[in-house]
Amino acid sequence: MRLISICPSNTELAAYLGLTSSLVGVDNYSDWPEDIQTLPRLGSDLDIDMDKVEKLEPDLVLASLSVPGMERNIEELKKRNIPYVIVPNPKTLTEVGESILFVGEATNTSDKANQLFKKYNRILEKYQSLCKQVENPTTLYWEWWAKPIFTPGATNWLTEISKLAGGRNIFEDKAQASVKTDWEEIVQRNPDVICVIWVGVHKEKVNPKVILKRPGAEQMEAIRNNQLYILDEPLFCRPSPKLLLGLNKIGSILHPTIYPVFNENKDPLLDEDVEFHF
Repeated sequence: MRLISICPSNTELAAYLGLTSSLVGVDNYSDWPEDIQTLPRLGSDLDIDMDKVEKLEPDLVLASLSVPGMERNIEELKKRNIPYVIVPNPKTLTEVGESILFVGEATNTSDKANQLFKKYNRILEKYQSLCKQVENPTTLYWEWWAKPIFTPGATNWLTEISKLAGGRNIFEDKAQASVKTDWEEIVQRNPDVICVIWVGVHKEKVNPKVILKRPGAEQMEAIRNNQLYILDEPLFCRPSPKLLLGLNKIGSILHPTIYPVFNENKDPLLDEDVEFHF
């Protein structure tokens, strides 16, 4: 099967299902696994070059509606009679797991998908058990855009990850998935830990001084206790199973005596000995 993925989370789902060798083209932002680096690049998620897609003669395009504006891609695929599926846009960790099953069915890899799905859920269950050992959850502020400031609210997997990692998102009282706020409110809420994951920005390009120079930053618990972390955006901002790696990372930061040590080269979903690491 000749596959094309036009968003990073779909590329990652394909890779988990062992379909990397079937990919013949990907969007510009797909960056994992390493094997895809030599594939033709088809443009950004909102500006896919459909002429290139058509020339690659795919059997199936893994499309998405996770970002407003992606509807244009679907319209073009329809117009050109290019076979495609729209991978659901998950809002929760459970729904991310269900995406594995969806792509498995669409690509005739349901057996592999079912195995992964079961393991994925076993790992989540383990974290549900670990978080019960935390007596005082750590308060967390996640920043995924700086100007204006956006942070996840209640209906967002980062709120779920916070809880499973023994923490609490300070904006979990806001119903929406993405909350527009201001720095004054964050100072007032005074989190124990600040996590910066600007969407689409590599962590090497995020300067912590941007946060440290904000009014009142020096008075916050997180800053006083040196608890400002610039984290890997792909581990937290994409609806793919790599969120389990993000969960592992933040859990090990918040409660290192309870949670497994984070190793970027050990993916809990791909590692055969994952139970040992717990």
